[in-house]
Amino acid sequence: MNIREDLERRERETLSPYAAFSAETKGREREEERCDIRLDYQRDRDRILHSKSFRRLKDKTQVFLTPEGAHYRTRLTHTLEVAQNARTIARALRLNEELTEAIALGHDLGHTPFGHAGERALERVCPFGFSHSEQSVRTVEKLEKAGIGLNLTYEVRDGIKNHQTIGEPQTLEAKIVRFSDKIAYMHHDMDDAVRAGILCESDIPHEISDIAGENTGERLDFFIHDLISESYESDNIWLSETAGATMTKLRDFMFERVYQNIEAKSEEKKAEAMMETLYNYYFKNIDEVPADLLKRLDLGDSKEQIVCDYLSMMTDRFAIAQYEERFVPKSWIV
Repeated sequence: MNIREDLERRERETLSPYAAFSAETKGREREEERCDIRLDYQRDRDRILHSKSFRRLKDKTQVFLTPEGAHYRTRLTHTLEVAQNARTIARALRLNEELTEAIALGHDLGHTPFGHAGERALERVCPFGFSHSEQSVRTVEKLEKAGIGLNLTYEVRDGIKNHQTIGEPQTLEAKIVRFSDKIAYMHHDMDDAVRAGILCESDIPHEISDIAGENTGERLDFFIHDLISESYESDNIWLSETAGATMTKLRDFMFERVYQNIEAKSEEKKAEAMMETLYNYYFKNIDEVPADLLKRLDLGDSKEQIVCDYLSMMTDRFAIAQYEERFVPKSWIV
């Protein structure tokens, strides 16, 4: 008995006609034998979950650098919250949950240490720029498994590449992840900001709270319900005009009070300077980059790209350790 074929049949019988069906994937870059018990998107989800780049997310900053306390989000917990929101929406719309979850779990695999501060530093210092969405695709295609890559399906790679506002995802499942990413980070970042004493719930403007709710849970529920009701049995994923305008106001509020807050972001300039210093150091001392990455020079990758690959792989703690090893004087031991 071929269980995969039975699962593909169930998809055709139960999912929306607008869903991305596993049996209709555009395939992988390298042909391989299909699994007899797992659908292709489930297999991609499993590969991402077991990857080294996924495990490294637990030690990468979401918003607050090196916070005191165990309950602040990391890049990993952000990823899991995006995946949970996205699966809820996909299930309600009868879209492909496994594709949705695979995209969500993989969308930040190429993110730098120190959150967007690290990304800004590499974008500034690298001659051809840096984008964490592009780097996430590169991670799953060329860097994972010692350069072999995870050989994911086209649909998962497309969703990872286009999870930010720019770009146009090819599946509704990818569009769900794009919305889920925004919904997740605005709400959990607000929760962390309240925990840090930067915000109080009462600071939320009434033009937002009167429509979306008085607390983080209510607002999260509001946007998810709106997205589902507006997109139900539709060939697109969208918010109502009211919810879309409210989300824009919430995002503007978060930028003003949290993302550009001097107190919350006081250490980011140090993190950016450290990333720039490490970039320049490894560019001049490329032989100190791990051998698996150096092999890519023979494949035509530039030194700049290899250094960006290495730095984006680092966790916060590892980057700090590398900086201290090379630039902080050590005590003299007699």
